[in-house]
Order: sequence, then C-alpha cells, then structure tokens
Amino acid sequence: MPYLPIEDHAVIGDLHTVALVGKDGVIDFLSHPHFDSPTVFASLLDAEKGGSFRVSPHLDAEVTKQHYLPDTNVLLTRFLSEHGLAHVIDFMPVVDLGHAHAIYRRVKTIRGEVTFRMSCAPRFDYARSQHRVTRGADDVVFQPEKLENSALRLRATVPLSVKGGDAEALFTLRAGETAEFILAEAEDDIPGGASLSPWSERMFETTVDYWRRWIARCTYRGRWKEIVDRSALTLKLLTSRLFGSIVAAPTFGLPEEIGGERNWDYRYTWIRDSAFTLYALQRLGYTEEARAFMEWLVERCAEPPTRIGPLQIMYGIDGRSDLTETTLSHFEGYRKSSPVRIGNGAATQLQLDIYGELMDSVYLYDKYGEPVSYQLWTDLVRLVDWVRLHWREKDEGIWETRGGKQEFLYSRLMCWVAFDRALRLADKRSLPAPRAEWLATRDAIHREIHTAFWNPARNAFVQTKGGAELDAACLIMPLVRFVGPTDPRWLSTLDAVRDELVDDTLVYRYRLGDAVSDGLRGEEGTFSMCSFWYVECLARAGRIHEARFAFEKMLGYANHVGLYAEELGPRGEHLGNFPQAFTHLALISAAFQLNRSLADGGWRA
Repeated sequence: MPYLPIEDHAVIGDLHTVALVGKDGVIDFLSHPHFDSPTVFASLLDAEKGGSFRVSPHLDAEVTKQHYLPDTNVLLTRFLSEHGLAHVIDFMPVVDLGHAHAIYRRVKTIRGEVTFRMSCAPRFDYARSQHRVTRGADDVVFQPEKLENSALRLRATVPLSVKGGDAEALFTLRAGETAEFILAEAEDDIPGGASLSPWSERMFETTVDYWRRWIARCTYRGRWKEIVDRSALTLKLLTSRLFGSIVAAPTFGLPEEIGGERNWDYRYTWIRDSAFTLYALQRLGYTEEARAFMEWLVERCAEPPTRIGPLQIMYGIDGRSDLTETTLSHFEGYRKSSPVRIGNGAATQLQLDIYGELMDSVYLYDKYGEPVSYQLWTDLVRLVDWVRLHWREKDEGIWETRGGKQEFLYSRLMCWVAFDRALRLADKRSLPAPRAEWLATRDAIHREIHTAFWNPARNAFVQTKGGAELDAACLIMPLVRFVGPTDPRWLSTLDAVRDELVDDTLVYRYRLGDAVSDGLRGEEGTFSMCSFWYVECLARAGRIHEARFAFEKMLGYANHVGLYAEELGPRGEHLGNFPQAFTHLALISAAFQLNRSLADGGWRA
C-alpha cells in the first residue's frame, strides 16, 4: 500500500507545528513553519506529489517497533531483523537556542552492519510551488520559488547527493556508528561539519529534559497515569507557544470514511475544542497553558461582532477570522479520499453552543486560575446578552452539519450552560450583571429542554426539537450538571443511547439514514470522544464495572504509541484527522471520573 494506515504514525513537534512519522521511518506530513501553514511534506495525502522525508534501512524481513522515550515527545523507531538492528530517533527542539522549526533525525546501528537510504523531498506550498537546490560541502539548501516560503537547509554527517530536486544519501553504519540529519530553516545558525553531532546531542538532551520537566507537573496520580500523561503530552504538542491557542488536530484531509468526501481541515482553533482542552489541562494542573489560552480568548471576545454573532466558532491560531475553504484538486487524497480541503467553511456557521463552552471554561479558570478582569467581564456580559436574544434560533450544531439549520438539543443545552455559569460567576465575584433577565432565560431554556426535546415515546432526550432521533451529544448533559447522573429521565436516555448508538462500547454520533441526514454523502466511523463521554456517564451513574470495562476496551483502540484519531472504523482502524485533541481530552476526563468513582466505591488501585 502506498499509504500507511493512519494509526501507524506517531507525532513530534516543537509547539509551533507537528510532523507525522510513520512506522516505516517516513515523515509524510508537516505544515511549516506553523500548524496552519502550507505543507512541506504531504505524501500522506498524495503519495506521488506530496513530498516526504525518508530514513529507512535495507533489512530483510524487518520488523518495526515505535515508541516514545519515557515522559517525552521524543520518538524512537526501531528496525529489527536477523541481519541487523537499527533505530532512528526523531524530535523537534522546543527551546529557543538560535533556531526554530527544526527536525532532528539521529540514525544508529545497534547490531550488525546496516545500509540506509535517506531521501528528503520537500514540496512547498501544498506541492504547488517549485524549488531549486543548492548543494554545499555537507548540506543541501531547498529554495522555493515563492519568496514568502522559507528556504530549508538539510545538514548531514554523511555525503549527500541531489537528484531531481531532492536530497539523497546511501550509507552504511556498523554497530555503534551513527549518522545525523537536521532539516531547519536555511538562516538558522546550526553548526555544520564535525560540530553537527555534538550540537545534535545537546539539542536531544535539552529536549528530553524539557518534556520530562513539563510532564512532572501533571497532578494526576490515578490508575491510568501512563495513558493520561501521553494524552497530556499530546495536547501540549497541539498548543501554540507563540499564540497560546490550541489546534483541534495538526492535519487536514484525513478521511472519516475511506474514499469518501468527509475530509476537513482541523489545523485551527475551535472555541469549543479549546474550551474543553483548557478544562482538561487545568484538571492536570497546567495553569500556565490555561492563562496563555485565556489571553488569546480575551482578544477574540474584544473584537467587533461578525455577521453571525459576537464570535466565530473557530479562528486561525493567530486569531485571524478568514478561513476560506478551498480544494487542493491536484492531491488525490489519502487512499483516493477526495476532495482534499484546506480552510474550513464551517467558520461561517452559526453554532450557538460555543458560548456555553466559553463561559464554562472562563468559570473554571476564574475558580482554579485567576479572577476575570473587568474588561473581560464587560465583553462576556455583551456576549451572554447576545445569546439571550438569539438562543431560540436554529443553527448547524456541534457536528457542523451541512444539511441546513435546525434546533439542536446540544446547542440549547450549552446556551443554558452559558447563563448558568455567567450567573454563578457574577454571584461569586459580585460582578454587575442583568441577573433577572439571565435567570429568566436560563429557566426558560431548562423548561424547554425538558418538554420540547423530551420524547415520551422514546423515553429519551432527542437530537432536535420535536424530533425522534438520538444524538450522542446528549451524553454531555450530566457532565455539565444540567441533569443529575441518576435522574430517571437521564438513565432512560443513557439506555437508549446504549441500545441504538453503542457498538461494543464504541459510540456513533448519530445513525445516518432516511430520518437523519447531515448534508453529506457516505458514512462515518464511531466517534471516540463520545465513547469516552459514555464511559464517564456510566461512572457517574454508578455503573462502575460497566464503565471500567468500556474504558479498558477503548484504551485497546489506541495506536501503538497511545494516540487516537477522531474516529474508529469497523476493523478498529483510525479515521479522520490525527491525533485529535477532542479524543484525548475526553480520555483524561473519563480517567479522572472513573478513578474517583472506583476510589469512592472502596476499590484499591
């Protein structure tokens, strides 16, 4: 297969961008220099045109293993066979020592004598820009024709050749011998020649130390610490050091159905995703990241309103609002899944739920971080008051459907959260607010959810007002404290979700069919975030054994390094953009709740 399975990847990053590294030793995806910049490598989306950075050995019947160095985002890929054993260490330095956005690849033979092939084939600007190559004594410079794209320099400790615009090397290492490759911006002051290996060793030690010091701050001490730590390290990789914003995923175009059209660009900052991520990081004790995101959020709240409301549902990592959706028609897509889209048209959708997630994250930050400022509260009052005037409107909902606006349960629920958290915050800090109007609105929404969104025939809360279909987004209801986790109405809804949307602990968002259409062709997999929500709901309902079994099953669907994409297919294959912040933050929340429920029930570790 020209396309490695999505789950056969790990990630490295420097808090500016993320690269995907396959088990075969190929870096097949990298946006450069930032998360939402054009790609330099994208052979994951087009094997012929996308570009890649390969370091692989020539070994017969080799077996590959891949794992992270403990408590880090430094990756080790091992190649094993009867004739030799070798490994490649991949990382991106996260410290400012005269350079940035660099990929370090350290190759070593452990046993035997192993011949390696290296090929560095960048394709700038989503493979839309040509480049010229300049070869030096121990480096190769790739200069794109568009000056706005940074030139890249590949330095190496082995001889390099140039072929067709790509850098190549064929070299043999005996046991104990090493080779170094560093791909960085051309103007960086990384030393060449004999100084390259000592420099690389220094960067390696500094990067390992950074990640181990960071994860040591994690306050989770529960039963699933290893997988929670890995999820935390992944969420940190998706956080912009420059802006404090958090991307939903570092990739675009990875399909929710192989060969289908459900292929989106997730390299942006969703208000919803970021608010949930902020919640997860705060639970782990990472107040510094929470503060940085709040600063980014304050700037968005202070901006003039758009035609769809005070906030967009998503922004570029730098806060820009123009995310025009276009198609890369020259890319065939992952396993011929097209179209390949960049930008995201959902940015112009009305999704009323974002104001609930926003207010919940602000409330929690005020509680566990720092009190909200006067200016932020003034802006929040304006936002909440806008919701008071518009909460009855139809919108596209959390799942960003493209089949027309409806009145969704989830949107209505999160509008209730917006007023509930705003009132709590106002009372807690004695802040000025139109309490009477907000209280009346909150209560009106509460009554409407229990009447217009409750279907007596289904004995469950349903997806849309007056409808009959279920939606796994309802699983958030007890998690945001709208309904008690053992309320009879909720328990019957939970059972209905189990009977209709759950497949061996895996949860579908909704069942597509004659009664439900999201405006797109094809099917999709189970949604992993909802599967972890389901675990948490079971735990809160007191069904601890069932919750633990479901949680352990979900952990079994993680890939070989503990990462999750957005969805899972019928054979357990990962689908959608990878790795997905939503999935990992829901895992953290479920692990917290389940661990607490087990402790409260008298279970020992």
